[in-house]
Amino acid sequence: MQAQKGECDYILVKTVLGMENVAASYIEELDPQAEVVAAPRGFRGLVLVKPSRDKRELARLIEEQVPEAEKVIVVEGCAPADPKEIAEVAARLAPRYIGSDDTFAVRTTRRGRHSFTSIDVNVVVGDAVRKVTGASVNLRQPDWVVAVEIIADRAFIAFYPGSVEWRKMKPGKYPLYRLFRRMSVVQMPYLGPLDACRTMGVRVGREVQNFEVGELVVAPIGLVDAEQLKVFLEGVFEGIQSRYEIQRRSYGREAWRVPVRLQDLYQLVRSRRREVIIVFEPEGEPISRVADELYRLVRSGRRVNLLFGSREGIPEGVYRFADLVVDVAPGITLSTEYAAAAGLIAVGSLLHDRLAAEEGETAEDARRGRRGS
Repeated sequence: MQAQKGECDYILVKTVLGMENVAASYIEELDPQAEVVAAPRGFRGLVLVKPSRDKRELARLIEEQVPEAEKVIVVEGCAPADPKEIAEVAARLAPRYIGSDDTFAVRTTRRGRHSFTSIDVNVVVGDAVRKVTGASVNLRQPDWVVAVEIIADRAFIAFYPGSVEWRKMKPGKYPLYRLFRRMSVVQMPYLGPLDACRTMGVRVGREVQNFEVGELVVAPIGLVDAEQLKVFLEGVFEGIQSRYEIQRRSYGREAWRVPVRLQDLYQLVRSRRREVIIVFEPEGEPISRVADELYRLVRSGRRVNLLFGSREGIPEGVYRFADLVVDVAPGITLSTEYAAAAGLIAVGSLLHDRLAAEEGETAEDARRGRRGS
């Protein structure tokens, strides 16, 4: 990688760690005369390619024939790893791709030690591109991405449409944790051998925390073995805490730690008779057939209680007090630890598009209001 400034012809391929040599071997078959370097400067998960043919055509072939290539970036410019010099090259190339009516975002990935941060590069390069193009910055959904890939002392600059970026959340998606936060999962405890009680408790706890439901109510029926219930609850708290710690570290938002409560099932049904109660049992209607009613109940503004059995199902007497009795997988008996997850996924899948459309309409009304004022 000889230091040079300005335009250059490279392709940077990103792979899963450890797959760079495999990807490199396939790329060499596509272009035997290319200079292919796996793990340049020792950075795994990368393959740097200097093609002997048209770089865009080779990039297309890599995308079509090398599944080990996670991302294929056609490099347009190279510069020393210095924010000002990177900005100069990016500004020189940007008008070829970005127009004044477009939006853009700068995405910088650094590898190696530097006296600056990725954010520093984003700011300097973004300002330079904005000045020469007249385009505006949109970090969430840009028309164009200015990619700055820094490998030790070299920076590789690329431009690609924002539409090719894979994002967890994008327009048209509704964040389902908002829906699940309004729901209460009512779970009959798994009672029996103590080791099984703890294992099931951990799994149930992790599942409800995974979906960040409003609360978990452990609901036994009548007289139960206190030690078995204690061990099950200990497992539940362990499962919730382990998943919560992962969410707290990895989410770009504040995670919700699911509270746990305990109440006899029959007393819970009595005390929440004015709330929405949905029972999940094989005797119910396939959940896909009650989508309209489910939507109406969820949008009623009342708390939604989802009832799940354990080794024994929800008693049939409770069915009379339920707004719905549904079956999420006809012909299949779901295990205790999977039942709540399956029910929540089914509810979220059925309601997602309607909730997303609602949110889109609300956002459009807000924009109209701002324009009107």
